[in-house]
Amino acid sequence: MSTAETGLAPYELPESLLEIRDLVRTIATERIAPRAAEIDRTAEYPWDIRKLLAENDILALPFDEQYGGTGTGTLTLQTAVEEIARADASCALILMLQELGSLPVQLHGSAQMKDRWLPRFATGELAPAFALSEPDAGSDPSSMRTTAVRDGDEWVINGAKNWISNAGVADVYVVFAVTDPEKHRITAFLVESDRPGFSIGGYEHKLGIHGSPTGSPVLQDVRVPHENVIGEVGRGMAVALSTLERTRLGAAAQAVGIAQGATDAANQYASERIAFGRPINELQGLQFKLADMETGTAAARELLHKACAMADRPQRPDDLGKWTSMAKVFASDNAMRVTVEAVQVLGGYGYVRDYPVERMMRDAKITQIYEGTNEIQRVVIARHMRP
Repeated sequence: MSTAETGLAPYELPESLLEIRDLVRTIATERIAPRAAEIDRTAEYPWDIRKLLAENDILALPFDEQYGGTGTGTLTLQTAVEEIARADASCALILMLQELGSLPVQLHGSAQMKDRWLPRFATGELAPAFALSEPDAGSDPSSMRTTAVRDGDEWVINGAKNWISNAGVADVYVVFAVTDPEKHRITAFLVESDRPGFSIGGYEHKLGIHGSPTGSPVLQDVRVPHENVIGEVGRGMAVALSTLERTRLGAAAQAVGIAQGATDAANQYASERIAFGRPINELQGLQFKLADMETGTAAARELLHKACAMADRPQRPDDLGKWTSMAKVFASDNAMRVTVEAVQVLGGYGYVRDYPVERMMRDAKITQIYEGTNEIQRVVIARHMRP
């Protein structure tokens, strides 16, 4: 279909998406940004922000209409993540984890499982989490030690997870466990947080994203019914990889938002700060920094939009993984560069908590690490490039 037939200029976003973007932008600017410094300082989970996002159907963005979601797709979802991350990366994780913790059910769950859980996720009644990583199994999930043994119509799970976002907040965890030790086959399970034997062993004290708890779920003889198996027994790795192929776009969107927020803050400061009798944004050295920050972030956004549009196609493209990995790598590396430069633009003020760029720099680092480290993403990209 041609541009004339669609009525859209190249790269123009549909009006419905722009309406949602503007709503999220208003909420982020008026309600989230004023709370960002306090959330970072206290390291307390922002339940008020979660409630606000639920009330405005923003937590429904990852879900289809039949489950109470908006049915608006990946591009709209990640646009919302970007807008929230411009104000506060911790609050953006609330929406990112809505997708990460529920996508295994959306992609691989039975019809009964979808009907039972997805509507409650979409309203924000329940919060999900994704529990794959372990102390000795981060980038290498094949080293997983958590086990699940079948006992009649139930499975008994034992083990410990690590680096799990939403720990202590989530009501339901997608837990991966070894069910065939000889072949090291992994299975995905839905585990409710109130099951006997489930606990949080401890929490991490992190460089950034202080408002989103990261902890270590412990499972001691936790029993779940067979109906809580997500997908097929022994096919848990396929569940994990197909999920991360899509959800790494959330990290990319978060990185774009952080970078844009830092660029905006640095640009505003440079227009007001007087040195040598004039605003420092008239100095060519600063102009070059700001121009590169804006250019890199715009390029990251375009790559993100490309990957999101591919993810929204009815049939999964064969090279989807390459594009989502490229978006994640480029956007997160750019966010790190941009936030470091933003601190430099502000000078001494950039290094103190009176201004937001030092928080943005600390928050940006994790986007290069979680949802698959950038080194792993480059392996994925390179594999897709083989003739």
